[in-house]
Formats: sequence, C-alpha cells, structure tokens
Amino acid sequence: MLRGEPDRVPLVEIGIHPNIKSAFLGRPVKGLGVEVEFWAKAGYDFIPLPMGLVTVLMGDFRRRGRAASMARGIMRAAKAKYGVVHDEEMEKLWAKEGKGIITTMEEFESFPWPTAEDFDYSILEAMAKHMPPGMRLVPVTIGYLAPAYFLMGAETFFVSLYENQRLVTKILEKAGRIELDVLEKMLEYECVGAVWITDDIAYSDNLMISPKHLRQYLFPWFKRACDLCQRKGRPVMYHSDGKYYDVIGDLIDCGFNAIHGIEPKAMDIVYLKRTVGDRLCLIGNIDLAYTLTLGTPEEVAEETRQRLREVAPGGGYCVSSSNSIPEYVPFQNYNAMRETVLRYGTYPISI
Repeated sequence: MLRGEPDRVPLVEIGIHPNIKSAFLGRPVKGLGVEVEFWAKAGYDFIPLPMGLVTVLMGDFRRRGRAASMARGIMRAAKAKYGVVHDEEMEKLWAKEGKGIITTMEEFESFPWPTAEDFDYSILEAMAKHMPPGMRLVPVTIGYLAPAYFLMGAETFFVSLYENQRLVTKILEKAGRIELDVLEKMLEYECVGAVWITDDIAYSDNLMISPKHLRQYLFPWFKRACDLCQRKGRPVMYHSDGKYYDVIGDLIDCGFNAIHGIEPKAMDIVYLKRTVGDRLCLIGNIDLAYTLTLGTPEEVAEETRQRLREVAPGGGYCVSSSNSIPEYVPFQNYNAMRETVLRYGTYPISI
C-alpha cells in the first residue's frame, strides 16, 4: 500500500448495494459467480466480505451453516423514504440509541454468544473458486467497540463508561476474543489478501468518546489484531466515519496500514497526505453526503479528478466513497466516479 506508485490508482469500496451492482451488470446479482463477476468487471482487485460479529448484529449469522439470526432485539427496523432517486419507502436496520439488550451482568451472561467455531468459513473457498487470478477476498469485521454500543444501546454504553465499567469491559473482552479468534481462522485461507476493521469512533466534528477511553478500551484490541495480521503477512485497513485527528498517531502505532472513509466535511485529505501519507495509505474522500448522492455525474467526475491530482501522486491513495455505495446513490454518479478513475488514474498522474 505504501510501496510507491503502482500502475494505476486502485478502486476500493467497503460495500456496494445490490441495486448498483445489478444496474452495472444489467441483471440481478444472484449467486457467488455473479458477485465475483461484478467486482472484477467493475475494476476492483478484491471483494469485501462481511465476517465475524457483524453478521450476528445484522442478522446474517449462520451457525455452522444453518441460518441462526441473533439480531432480534439488537437492531430496530425503520421505514422511510431514504432515497433521493426513488420515492418508495425502504426498511433499514438501525442501532438502538437508548437501552439495548445487554445492560446488566445477568443479560451479558445469558446472551447466546457465538464462538469462532460457530461461523461458516466455507464461503471463502466457495467464492475464491470463481475469482480470476490475482483477485483476493478482504474480510470486513465490525471491530471491537461497535459490538458494545450495538448490544448495550448507545446511551447506555456512554453512561456505562463512567458508571458500569465492569460491564463495558466484559463485553469488550468477550467480543474482542471472538473477533480475534475469527480473524485467526480467516487468515489461514490463502484467498484472503487483507483485512478491514470497521469501528466508528467519531462524529463529523469530534470523537465519540475521549482519547483516554479509546486508549483504555479499544486500541489494545486493535494492536492485537494488527499484530496478528502482520505475522500472517496481510495488510490491515481501518474504517471510521468522522473526525479523529487526535488519535491518528494511535492508529499508526496500532499497526494499521490504511485508513478509509475520510469524510470531506470532517478531515482534510490533503493535510493527511502531507502529514501521515508516508505511514498510512489513504482511501476514500469522495463525498457521500452531497456529491455522490445529490450531485451530478459531472460534479462527481470533477471531484474524483481533484482527488487524483491532489492525493494520488507518489502512490498511497485509493479512490473510494467516503463510506460506501448505498442504494440511494444514483447509478450514474457511482459510475462517473468509477470511470473517471479508470480513465485518469494511470500513473504517472497527468490531469
């Protein structure tokens, strides 16, 4: 990721909605072969794949190959007109903001925690069979802090940082051990080329919790995960929304090779390139808040060209949305970003 200029600027996304994939291929995305076909034809070198506790929290968990949703009560469903393109209502799952399903030690003990052996890893080899030479899978995990505030409810979690630290520690230790064990099993597969840890720690104007608490509760787990990936020879990427300048040095010390998201309204990617670009690969910064969702294809193309001009020279930059590509991104806007990179992203950059 930081080995100088490659042949081209990589295209990267942590997730793309099936509607966008179908619009690109001209048919529904059904089956692993078609999933691989999308990522390969669209210009990506890898396929992101949610693994570990994120599948539990989102209701996609399969216990030893059998459907076993454990998300009941963890998330709440809400219908609304989320899109700017379509008028119909859609249902989305959201983390509970108040009281979650684990607020006491008794609830912690009674929760049906999975073990690493309960997860189904067969999809790794099954998908790899469809991939062209050189393509790799990148497991996406939910990290170590997020399971705590998903399970406890955000308000309960924040209050418990001061009033019930024992419960917070117990949940983080349990979730952390599960995620590390899952990570160790995934890294046994040759088709796994890197690992992506997603763990939001910031809002657009500041950190969600203090640097002190992050250093106490979260970063030691990040360090263990990064050390494991490094021992196995895999780079590890980190995703968080928001503004987290205050702990960039901590993330570097943990051992991350790249940071993803880099919301334009929260952090200045040109400043990051100048100050930490020799230690972190920068991924993202194409604005999901306006340009990709509400802008025109021409605006998307211009913003993408600007990122290529300002950040790509010297290497260490991958083009991506500032979060992901949800269904409410117009396909024409997504495609404008993608085609701009394919047209102008060959090194040496000359725009």
